[in-house]
Amino acid sequence: MTHPTHEFDRYADVRTALADPALVPEPPEADGGPVGASMAWLRAAVVRFSSGETHRRRRAIVEAELARLQPATLRQAVTAGTEGEIRVRVVQALAEALGMPEPTVAAKAVNVVAEAYFGGEDPAADEAVTRLVTQLVSENADGAALEVVANRIGLLVQACAATAALVEAAADGDAPLARVLRETPPVRTMRRVAVRATRVAGRDIAEGDVVLLDLAAAQRTHPVPLTFGAPPRVCPGRAHALALADGLLQRPLTPFAHLHHRATPLLLPNAWDYASAAALAAQGFDAIGTTSLGVAAALGLPDGAAATAEATVALARHLGQGIFLFTVDAEGGFSDDPQEVAKLARRLHDAGAAGINLEDGRPGGILSSVDLHAAKIAAVKAAVPGLFVNARTDTHWLGHQEEETAERLAVYEQAGADGVFVPGLSDREQIAALTATLVVPLNILYAPTGPNLTELAALGVRRISLGSLLYRRALAAAVTTATDIRDGRPTDLSAPSYAEVQATSVLRAADSGN
Repeated sequence: MTHPTHEFDRYADVRTALADPALVPEPPEADGGPVGASMAWLRAAVVRFSSGETHRRRRAIVEAELARLQPATLRQAVTAGTEGEIRVRVVQALAEALGMPEPTVAAKAVNVVAEAYFGGEDPAADEAVTRLVTQLVSENADGAALEVVANRIGLLVQACAATAALVEAAADGDAPLARVLRETPPVRTMRRVAVRATRVAGRDIAEGDVVLLDLAAAQRTHPVPLTFGAPPRVCPGRAHALALADGLLQRPLTPFAHLHHRATPLLLPNAWDYASAAALAAQGFDAIGTTSLGVAAALGLPDGAAATAEATVALARHLGQGIFLFTVDAEGGFSDDPQEVAKLARRLHDAGAAGINLEDGRPGGILSSVDLHAAKIAAVKAAVPGLFVNARTDTHWLGHQEEETAERLAVYEQAGADGVFVPGLSDREQIAALTATLVVPLNILYAPTGPNLTELAALGVRRISLGSLLYRRALAAAVTTATDIRDGRPTDLSAPSYAEVQATSVLRAADSGN
């Protein structure tokens, strides 16, 4: 019996179909072939975008394998790897990280399997499966052990195909990886089969019907790519594939950018003058941010009103006299002209700044247009490629248009942002949903009532800012100390000595020759 095919190319429809548990990849042939010795067996034994107990068990196997691998470590490993075919280098890096014996031999066998994995028969692929299984398990392995091996091989095969396609699409230029994923997706279509009757976009789909999803067409009208699936069914190896692709492309990272691609998120304290920045750096923080509230309040000016451009540049020049990395909170760039924002960015970079924070919030509590903010980001990256642009959306900070958050961030990373920032967001599920679709590192503002540092790291957050918290705490401590002394109350007078402050905040500036 021939079942009808239903084609979908609208973004909302494709996303609905991807999340529908009734629609699964085409089941493998009923005859799984000889156990541990054929492509048919491998296809029947690996995890798929499906549902049910078997799916959950196999996905857990893959997730456990991936949990042993830090994306940052994979990026470094594949960058330092030997020259050769991209597909072989991808698999070799993964195989080495997984502790597989003879990773180069395994990589070549996996590439043979990959050629036939998505359809067709090939005796050479059957032989390659047999070699891999023999290499990875003992002769008397039981069914559970063979299932683990099958899913390890499947992980390597899918990484080989998808990562190589992404690298090949991005290799000819310097477009952000996020833009490549949207405009030239490594997976252009997905085929699904209905395991039971369902309904998508008003269409009845009977059991056994085929569903063809045109991802490339869908992504032309929506900025958030679907290449790696969509919540709640996202590819578990997404972060690892992106790290491998980034490493293979060998696009250089500045020391500051590198801090966003480690196993541990960057905790960024925010200073308001040289003394506070130098004191924080002396405590071992890897980099220091500035707080626009602290800069504005110190001058009696409002924050977020584009009133402190020169003061911000002056602070950057002071911080540039230190020996620490720093990034500057520049509100919205102090202009609606992207070229003027780029000029400001150049001045900050010349002063020594390693990064800039640009927000889409505007005076009066409204949001800038997505296109204008993207134009600012693109202008800054064109003028100062080495400056880390952290693109901030104030949807949650201002408490409106929150439903636009993912779309805004997608546009900003495709415009060239090196990282994205959502202050005011502390909901764990929403944070996880963003890290499941973003390519660049996500920055979250620490909130005492929100997830702690360990929880944020587990959710995929790569940078955690303290914002104006330290400045406000310093004000509170100053006022509390003064009023306690005035009113005769006991008070905590622990503080750095006069000499310690001099040594931290003056001597480094003097050493710079200024």
